[in-house]
Amino acid sequence: MDERRNLGNSWSDSMAGSPLEVGNPIGDAISRVRFAPRSNNLLSSSWDSFLRLYDVDGSALRVQAFAEGALLDCCFEDESLALSAGSDGCIRRYDLNSGAQSVMGKHGHTATCVEYSDGTDQVISAGLDKKLRFWDPKEKCENGGCKSVDSEVWSMSLCGVYVLAAVGVMVDAYDLRNLKGPVQSKDCSMDYQIQCVRSFSDLQGFGVGSIDGRVALKFLDQSKSGAMGCAFRCHPKLRDRKYHLVSVNDIAFHPCLDTFVTGDNEGYAIIWDAQSRKKLYEFQRYSNSVACLSYNHNGQLLAVASSHTYQEAKETEGASQIFIHKTSNLTMSKSPQQVEESDQF
Repeated sequence: MDERRNLGNSWSDSMAGSPLEVGNPIGDAISRVRFAPRSNNLLSSSWDSFLRLYDVDGSALRVQAFAEGALLDCCFEDESLALSAGSDGCIRRYDLNSGAQSVMGKHGHTATCVEYSDGTDQVISAGLDKKLRFWDPKEKCENGGCKSVDSEVWSMSLCGVYVLAAVGVMVDAYDLRNLKGPVQSKDCSMDYQIQCVRSFSDLQGFGVGSIDGRVALKFLDQSKSGAMGCAFRCHPKLRDRKYHLVSVNDIAFHPCLDTFVTGDNEGYAIIWDAQSRKKLYEFQRYSNSVACLSYNHNGQLLAVASSHTYQEAKETEGASQIFIHKTSNLTMSKSPQQVEESDQF
């Protein structure tokens, strides 16, 4: 026990996060943070209608672009181009060098998700109009039409040539090479709505988090489902001898290691080892919910957005902040005695 406590203290010292305090404070809830494909530039979208680009290495705000509606998602097209999804239904494209922006297209209701596929040169978006739309970024028009889904889409992830959309308690997988082909619906062993879906770093599968605190890991290839496919209750908090279930807001998979981090609506972020199936590290609790997470391209930095999420009436609404953690020390060897048996999944 003492060895585990000492190891935990050393991690606490080395992984303490630093707030990204550059430019004007973020004026509302943070909806997404994403590191760039090859640099330590960090993109963020917020309900205050601003898309921001931070140079994390230089501690500088490089771009702050205003939109007409709240921004619910963002992504990089490449190092110099970005996209956002807004409450006004618009999918916007930004030149990060000049700061110029244009509207690529529009949903019939709030646009909630946006992704860019480098392999097929497509922008994929989803929204509360129960549509997935596929755009040509250069022509600024739809190049694959749209797909109707059974419910509103609140989370989406790109997994190689597939785009994954969380639809209720299922995940629908669309092959971007053949959008007229059949849709693969994946059973995620969830009883309640999926809050987030994120792809494995090796693109072999995905993880989902639900509003009742459960996480499931699934392979796209059904023949591999026994290797790591599982479901576990990740973020139950014991109070008054009763379990109060807390929404898992985001999952981020390390790009080089078999680890991933989860963030919940009570301000907890936890790193898990996917091989030994144990909790590795629990960050000090944040003042707000952990709204979203992102690793940089080599996994040495982790961005944690501490922000309210508008999910609960009694949710804390403190100042929204982004914390940057150095995670390189997690490459150290791990003892199976580091966590209690109850922390396994």
